[in-house]
Order: sequence, then C-alpha cells, then structure tokens
Amino acid sequence: MTLAPPTDHRSIVDTSIDVIASLQQSSGAYPASPDFSAYTGFSWFRDGAFIADGMSAAGQVDSANQFFDWCGGILGRYRPTVDEIVGRAAGPDPMAGEAMMPARFHFDGTIGVEEWGNFQLDGYGTWVWSVVAHADRHALPLAPWADAIIASCEYLASSWNRECWDWWEEHPERIHVSTLGCVGAGLQAGLASGLLEPELSDAAAEAVRGIRRLIDEHGTHNGHLVKWLDEPAVDSSTLAIIAPLGFIDPTSELATRTIEAVRDQLEVDGGMHRFADDTFFGGGRWPLLTCFLGLCLLERGDVSGAGRALDWAASTALPDGSLPEQVSGHLLHPEFEQFWIDKWGPVATPLLWSHAMFLRLDAALSAHRTAAQS
Repeated sequence: MTLAPPTDHRSIVDTSIDVIASLQQSSGAYPASPDFSAYTGFSWFRDGAFIADGMSAAGQVDSANQFFDWCGGILGRYRPTVDEIVGRAAGPDPMAGEAMMPARFHFDGTIGVEEWGNFQLDGYGTWVWSVVAHADRHALPLAPWADAIIASCEYLASSWNRECWDWWEEHPERIHVSTLGCVGAGLQAGLASGLLEPELSDAAAEAVRGIRRLIDEHGTHNGHLVKWLDEPAVDSSTLAIIAPLGFIDPTSELATRTIEAVRDQLEVDGGMHRFADDTFFGGGRWPLLTCFLGLCLLERGDVSGAGRALDWAASTALPDGSLPEQVSGHLLHPEFEQFWIDKWGPVATPLLWSHAMFLRLDAALSAHRTAAQS
C-alpha cells in the first residue's frame, strides 16, 4: 500500500509537548491556559483527561501519570462528598447541583469559590476512560488509581441522568449528548478495568444501557446525534464520543450521519465551529474540535481527511508554535467578539487542550502509517 508522505509537523509536536510539560504544575494539574483570566489557576478533569491522553499517546508517560495522581488525590480528599451524593441520589432529596463534584479545581486540589458552571458530569467519565486507556497503552497497573476509579464509577452510576452544565459551561437545565457519551465511556472503561465489585459492576452496566437507550430515543434527529435531548441542533463536541472515546462505533450509521451533519453545519474551510448559536469571542473555529473530527475520520479509514484536519489545526499556530483555543478567521456572530475581549482579554493562547489534541491526532496518524507500511 502506497501512502502519500505526511506533512511534517514535528516542530508543532515538539512545541506542544514542551508547552504542556513546562506548564504542568508540581501537583500534576494541567492548567487550561496560563494567562487567560477566566481560566487562570484552575485545572479541569475533562480538559486534563484529554491533555493526559494526548501526552500519553505522545509517549510522555510520567506527565500523564502525574495528572492521574492529581485526580486520584482529589477523589480521595472528597470521598465523603461522593458517598453523600451516591447515598442521596435515589432518595427524595438528591444533592443540589451546586453541591455536586465540580468540573474544575485549583492546582492544589481545593474547590474554588468563584462563580462558575461547575456541575459537569462529563469530566469524571472522561478521566476514567483516559486513565484506563493510558494503563492499557503502556502496560501499567491500575492499582495506584483504583480507589479513584471506583469512586468515579459510583458517582456516575448514581447520577448519570441528571441535568448539568455542558462542555461549554452552558445550559444547566439540559441533558447533553456529549456528556452522556463521556459518562458512558468512563463507565465502560471502569467495567473493563476489572476493578468494580459485582454490585457496582451491575449498576455501571445498567447505567450504560440507560445512556444508550436515552440517546437512541431522545438524543438523535434524522439519524444523527444532537446537542441535547429532544433538540435537532448539532454540536461538535459529539464527535469526541465517536473518537477517541469510542462510545459510538465510528463505523456505525449513527456515526456516519453525525459526522456528516456536524460537518455540513459547522465546518468552514476545514475548521470546526462549536455550535450554530456560539457567540463566545464571536464563535470562531476550534483546533481541538477539528482534531476530534480528524480522529473520527481516521477511525473510518479516511487517512487523507484526518491529515487535512491536522494540517488545518497546524495552520492556526502562532509563530512560536502556540495553538489557540479558537481562531477568528470566520466568526458565526462577529458582533460579540469585542464583548468577550473587553471582558476577559484576547483568546486563550496557548490552550493546552488544543496542543494535546494535536498530539493525539498526530500520534494516531503516525501509528496508522506505521501499521500500513508493516
């Protein structure tokens, strides 16, 4: 099989590893972005799980280990909170959203008091998926993170069907399909880990079945995944539950139609927008979402399409190799751009999640080419 030579992105790969490694905290936490005012001082379970996955795929084992250790420490510290949430979940007085486990923590593992859309379930599923994938990739024991994986699965199995904020810290009144997929992927990884006792294993398996049933019955429109239940709009975050999370089979008709719908409505000149009503910094195109698209295409055998996605992400790099959160070359709602600049300053750059997704897609393409040539 003859393959076209890949575009050389070695300098951006090297910069991405350096950016993430140099900014990772001594606690193991990954900052979202070093200087963006709304993100300063915080690490997200979701973003960090994808960052760790990118570093793991790039061979940076110790960096990923340190992040997972940070997650494990937090879940150990707040185990009593998890136990209370689980204990009250099925009763008449479940924990209020603002008392649930938060999406982000200070680098030292404490919970911030700043106002934020903090009840987001997806990060706890994403980190379980990420740590299990990391251990499998590098033949590592899961024992150091076993208690935290178990606590996360208890939390998710008890609360998976609650409304919460989405990936974008919006719409806490909805149940979001990307959130459901992240939770489902985490529970599946927990089940595959062999760490769950029978009672929890049964609860996790039942939750996964419930998630799939809910998505099938209320999370699709015209055969594709939607942004939230009973809503026809699409969101590029749903690409992630196709690849790399794999909760939706990348070769399925559902994946086919989802990729087609998301690209038709949100792709412009190779780059992916978040969703049609996005006004954040005017609603630009996101390198990290374009890398998710590339991973989906690669899983479906479209190597050239995946390569084009990586090329587009590379085209957004600044001269120093930094990758931004989004770019403004095509804005969905340009009248809102200045509002956000005035509020929080320029677009977050570098964004560690963008660098991590670049690493993840580059590693996947490299592995595919190596396998094809062997």
